[in-house]
Amino acid sequence: MLIVGLGNPGAQYSHTPHNFGFLTIDRLAAEAGIRVSRPEANALVGRGEISGSPVILAKPLSFMNLSGGPVKALLGKYELELRNLLVIYDELDLPWGTLRLRERGSAAGHNGMISVIDALDSQEFLRLRIGIHPGRRVADGAAYVLQPFKRTQEKELDAILGRAADVVRLLLSDGAAKAMAVCNRRAEGSDTEGK
Repeated sequence: MLIVGLGNPGAQYSHTPHNFGFLTIDRLAAEAGIRVSRPEANALVGRGEISGSPVILAKPLSFMNLSGGPVKALLGKYELELRNLLVIYDELDLPWGTLRLRERGSAAGHNGMISVIDALDSQEFLRLRIGIHPGRRVADGAAYVLQPFKRTQEKELDAILGRAADVVRLLLSDGAAKAMAVCNRRAEGSDTEGK
């Protein structure tokens, strides 16, 4: 399976809400002993095994709005079908720390996903969304997603990334239906669940 985390390259973006995809890839790589460092198809790539399944972990080197090119190129390079793709990214429409796993869906205004869907000409692929809404009014969403994490958010990062990695492992070991049932049921039970 090709597992792509969306984000923006560069140190100034590394610890921002918009880089939850990159951070999740880093967590998966660290726990599985995979080095995501080989440049391929305008992305950093690492190959290995997670939960007994061969995986390709990738972080596009393009900026978020151009993520589709590297994703399409990697699918082609490794001759993978869309059913073998998981894209991980941040979602401002979900409360902070909420996880949602889906098999298909629209981009919902997320520029990285707009690019991926356009490049693949399909919405039929797995995606894991990580909620980043802070629970207060966000006047400028574009500015918020690129600001460094607040101190209170930093304290919760490790737990959120741990849960995201758990969902990916469950997906790989038990399949999408089981992973969605577990991940999305937990989200439904949250007191802070939004739209």
